[in-house]
Amino acid sequence: MDSSIFDKAQSIMTSRRAKAESENEMRIAEINARLPQIKEVNEALVNTGRELIRIISEKRKDVDVSSRIEELRQYNIGAQEMSKKLLEQNGYPSDYLDIQYHCRRCNDTGYYEGRFCDCFKKLCGKLSSDELNKTTNLSLCSFDTFSLSYYKGDDYFTMKSILEYTMQYAETYTPDSGSIFMFGPTGLGKTHLSLAAANRILEKGYSVIYDSAINILRKIEKEHFSREHSSEMIDLVIGTDLLILDDLGTEYETQFYNATIYNIINTRLNSGKSTIISTNLDFSGIKRRYDERVVSRIVAAYTCLEFKGDDIRLQIKTKNIIG
Repeated sequence: MDSSIFDKAQSIMTSRRAKAESENEMRIAEINARLPQIKEVNEALVNTGRELIRIISEKRKDVDVSSRIEELRQYNIGAQEMSKKLLEQNGYPSDYLDIQYHCRRCNDTGYYEGRFCDCFKKLCGKLSSDELNKTTNLSLCSFDTFSLSYYKGDDYFTMKSILEYTMQYAETYTPDSGSIFMFGPTGLGKTHLSLAAANRILEKGYSVIYDSAINILRKIEKEHFSREHSSEMIDLVIGTDLLILDDLGTEYETQFYNATIYNIINTRLNSGKSTIISTNLDFSGIKRRYDERVVSRIVAAYTCLEFKGDDIRLQIKTKNIIG
């Protein structure tokens, strides 16, 4: 992992923890001012905690340490229950005085049971995908700028249905929303709708990697055959919430690329992760180009959307010439 990504992720985790603790202090001050009876209960809890530390540290022989510890533990449980009950009686959630960490598993430390917490790994993945997407013009496309005026007759209704499906997919997206296969001739809006979906899903806080098939495959190949034999890129591609693989079929036809494409498609399906693939190839072209297993996995597991119409770029060019 890039050290800058790691450092940035750690900084975000530290900020999350500090924010959670600061907000908790504000809630405690609020409750102490409004409900002094809870303040008394919480002060008693602090005092029992101090007594517990003193008993353990002093190792007094005249005190049955085990019995006293159990007595204090039961007292603390009762006091905590009383505090929660008082909070609820006064219109507060019972956990109002608990620290509300972003991740309840690791308490925003980034570590759980001696390993990186899943929240930290997910954050690193999102930061890495954001870094990759800096070179992509994600901001140039949105659903609002997708015009149906370029489609005629039955093609209009086909594309209207595809637009509505893609918008609904992006609006209701979760990592297990399923995968989409967009196919059809060039210039019909596949890239536009893919980018529009990427924008909306990124806004929802998910990690998205968007790039052409050839760019992704080149990066994977470069790392694979490097002296370090790195797997960082393939790990990112397989681990991101949503992978958008644009222009499948434009890459060179090599055994390594074909095997990598199958590995990406198969592994992401097996792990329940969603992928959007766009290509200018039809199904017969996909069958001629790739292993039968690739076609089988796409047909069985992807929602297939066939784009129809006349090349929009040619329409715009012709209109500009005539105009």
